[in-house]
Amino acid sequence: MGEKPEVSVVMPCYNSKDTIRQAIDSVYAQSVPVNLYVIDDCSSDGTKSVLAPYLQRENFFYLRNDENMGVAKSRMRGVAAADTPFIAFLDSDDWWEPEKLSVQLAKMKEKKAVLSSTGRELMKADGSSTGRIIGIPEQMDLKRILQSNYLNCSAVMVDRNVMLAYPMEHDDSHEDYISWIRIIRETGPAVGIDAPLLKYRLSQGGKSRNKFKSALMNYKVYRYCGYGVFRSLLYFLSYAICGVKKYYL
Repeated sequence: MGEKPEVSVVMPCYNSKDTIRQAIDSVYAQSVPVNLYVIDDCSSDGTKSVLAPYLQRENFFYLRNDENMGVAKSRMRGVAAADTPFIAFLDSDDWWEPEKLSVQLAKMKEKKAVLSSTGRELMKADGSSTGRIIGIPEQMDLKRILQSNYLNCSAVMVDRNVMLAYPMEHDDSHEDYISWIRIIRETGPAVGIDAPLLKYRLSQGGKSRNKFKSALMNYKVYRYCGYGVFRSLLYFLSYAICGVKKYYL
């Protein structure tokens, strides 16, 4: 019997047969023990056959949705099924450096934080690097997180009980960003590890690739978090400016 994991990795997937193996292998390459929950949102492309070699692992859990639930409910299904103190999210087309979870876990314990994230390197659809690295502040309070969503979901580690208290919802928006704002607003600043420990694949089908649609979803984030029209517009303007600086300057 090995060491009991402190971290469960929650990985939603949908038609991910071409990328999910790299994502899973990066989880099992971590230097800390983990449980991995793959939530299959009704894939039809043979994803299950790619997962076959992992199904007999005692720390691998495969959950297939009976109907398409969307990414928010799929992630929360994994959080509910897990039984570890911490949750780390990883999308099925991204992957991690081997030290990612150990560095993050140590930082959260040191700072007594319930939420953390790392920097990331932007990768092309074929998995090669764009040469672009997105850094992250060492601390993110409410003011800072309202200005820009520094916490990429595939880089996040969060206290499981806190995640259950502030679940992801509203798939018509950036469901993870809503949770991060609510968590930071109620529990205090998140911590950042400014190293590109996440390899983030840019895909044509992601929500954030349509800039107009993504902008509208960001406005909805602030409204879902309870802010009025005027304050939501101000936060949106700040978010847009930060986004230009982050990706283009």
